[in-house]
Amino acid sequence: MIKNIVKHTILVLKHKWLVFIFCTKIGMPLRGLKHDMSKFSPIEFWESIKYYNGEKSPILFCKKENGYSKAWLHHKGRNKHHSEYWYDMNAPIQNPIIPYKYVAEMVCDKLSASITYNGKNWTNSSEIEYWEKERERVMINKNVSDMLTEVFEQVAEKGIKNVITKKNLKKLYKQYCEQ
Repeated sequence: MIKNIVKHTILVLKHKWLVFIFCTKIGMPLRGLKHDMSKFSPIEFWESIKYYNGEKSPILFCKKENGYSKAWLHHKGRNKHHSEYWYDMNAPIQNPIIPYKYVAEMVCDKLSASITYNGKNWTNSSEIEYWEKERERVMINKNVSDMLTEVFEQVAEKGIKNVITKKNLKKLYKQYCEQ
């Protein structure tokens, strides 16, 4: 149990650190600082400790065992950088265009998670390879999805340093989401 607490905490802090670095690069350091603070709430933290294995998100293992995850339900309902926060099947527009600051944080989050979970096996194309599978099952506005695809394709081609910039993300958001 203590081992899982330490390892999970280190994993979360590594993820948060990378998000902070990326958010700072795009001019949103406060978003980076506040990112995923709910992971330290009791409902998210203790479930993640229980299902921690060091390879994939503990939420996946919890869902496999129980059919759902209280931590995930809590997390997605409090963190606007998750597309699931914005999905409402009973609304006239089920998948609205997500505001820029949350899409930008989403990009930082996805890249950070990819780097954190893939470790030394991560490459510039890791996130686009994952996203190509994920985008089919995620309920997200098509324009936002297309923008994410473009960002991750650019990362695969040019690398994070050249793509994750305030100017580039704002340009892509305007191109895909402000039509």
